[in-house]
Amino acid sequence: MGPSGAGKSSLLDVLSGFKITGVRGVVTVNGRERDLDEFRRISCYITQEDRLQGLLTVRENMKVSTDLKLSAKYNDQDKYGIIDEILSLLKLSEAGNTRADRLSGGQKKRLSIALELVNNPLVMFLDEPTTGLDSASCSTCIELLRLLARQGRTIVCTIHQPSASLFQNFDHVYVLAQGSCLYQGSAERLVPFLDANDMPCPMYHNPADYVIDLACGEYGEDKFNKMVKATQNGRSVAWFKDAEKLPPVTHVQVSHRSPRLPGKIKCSSSLQETSQMNQLSVIVGRGIKKVQRDTTLTYMRIIANLATGLMLGLLYYQAGMDGAKVLDNYNLLFSILIHHVMSTMMLTILTFPMEMSILTKEHFNRWYSLKSYYLMINIVELPVAAGCCIMFTVIIYFLTGQPYTNTRFFVFLTVSLLTVFIAQGIGYMIGAIFNVVNGTFFGPTLVVPMMMFSGFGVNFRDIPRFLFWGTKVSYLRYGLEGYVGAIYGMNRTTLPCDEFYCHYRYPDKFLKDIAMSADVFWEDVFYLAGMFILSRVGAYYLLRWKIRSQR
Repeated sequence: MGPSGAGKSSLLDVLSGFKITGVRGVVTVNGRERDLDEFRRISCYITQEDRLQGLLTVRENMKVSTDLKLSAKYNDQDKYGIIDEILSLLKLSEAGNTRADRLSGGQKKRLSIALELVNNPLVMFLDEPTTGLDSASCSTCIELLRLLARQGRTIVCTIHQPSASLFQNFDHVYVLAQGSCLYQGSAERLVPFLDANDMPCPMYHNPADYVIDLACGEYGEDKFNKMVKATQNGRSVAWFKDAEKLPPVTHVQVSHRSPRLPGKIKCSSSLQETSQMNQLSVIVGRGIKKVQRDTTLTYMRIIANLATGLMLGLLYYQAGMDGAKVLDNYNLLFSILIHHVMSTMMLTILTFPMEMSILTKEHFNRWYSLKSYYLMINIVELPVAAGCCIMFTVIIYFLTGQPYTNTRFFVFLTVSLLTVFIAQGIGYMIGAIFNVVNGTFFGPTLVVPMMMFSGFGVNFRDIPRFLFWGTKVSYLRYGLEGYVGAIYGMNRTTLPCDEFYCHYRYPDKFLKDIAMSADVFWEDVFYLAGMFILSRVGAYYLLRWKIRSQR
């Protein structure tokens, strides 16, 4: 415990192994240097935020946890028995069929603990488990942790400023401030420690509040320094319960060479309890449930594509068959392209960072490997994106009277799908690196140069030679060129014209004026397919880098 900014969460991150970069020194377990991978197998880390799958019920969340954290020797009957036992222990049985996003703050905290209790970890780290809870919920949470500790587990948690009744529940207290230890020992011996050092706790005063005031320097820096000296900066065992039975704590010398990480992260499935195929099967099933229940990622996306398709289709009704509306149709093709890019990319940028926090917690606690997670989001999301794209394309293609042959429609649809998939991949890349605020700025900013080099507005002939490289990397260029080739290429004959004069009734003239070829659409499809693969591979490696950099 300690005041805000004392380093409580940072210390907990180091002890749990959640943070390994920028850390110097040695962490020992039972007197031996910690093997991080082995330690992660017997421990879990529950963060301050309740990182739960809100669209799943309590029992569904628990079933996913048991399927991922228990080995194949457990059958479904065993798993349901474990779930019932844990929910009963944590008083969550009545909320078993309630979705996680509808739980109270205390219930969410208990569910976070329940999910990690499935494989019975020996050591549990909790960061501020009482934050945001009322006094009754705080008492319930601390009593639960005390019960878990009495069952043979080691419970390590950070507490900001507990009440006197909560404070007495703890066996061992470590008071931290300004990177120094002010007290280490049993909770019941804190008051005698203060008395022994001429800093008696006022009568009827909460000892936890008083020691925090001392840590903040409100009673003078001399008292702060006196406490650090009295406890030998945490090395003294004099104030432990049964101190005479404990060996002295020796000081660990910190080397001044380059930091050595206590164990490297293994990028393999060996840390996970189940096979990668099982991991993939379980989280794909969870992902499908989320898609079915998610109003933003599923239903709103369908409605938006349906409404936009009808609106553009009616606005440009039968423009594809009219020689007098070629330029209007060209504007429509670019509008379709921008719709596919912006609607898909921005939705991904807005939602993916929220998944990142859950991914970080579950991946660290060995639920699944990063490869399994990334395969899952592609398996679950690609069909939804493809379905919306196909629905939009069918509506817009036939309402606007584009020329129909199997080949033309297939090329048009293929270009649309690849554009959507590329935009989604770029959204994953941005969402993996940036938070929502920075991502919503960077995403549209990145689209602007792609638009500039697409050939729309600025003709290819007018682009300076030293900037022409931009047309080679713009996926919008290949998308627009593929659209134009599908609509006005393939030896399309003279367009019907009801006006006195139609400047572009001959498709070849239009293609010549916009400096686009009529027969390169298969080349465009090839380049788009390459960019699709590149965006997905890039998103995976950026995601892996982000996960590692956070640690």
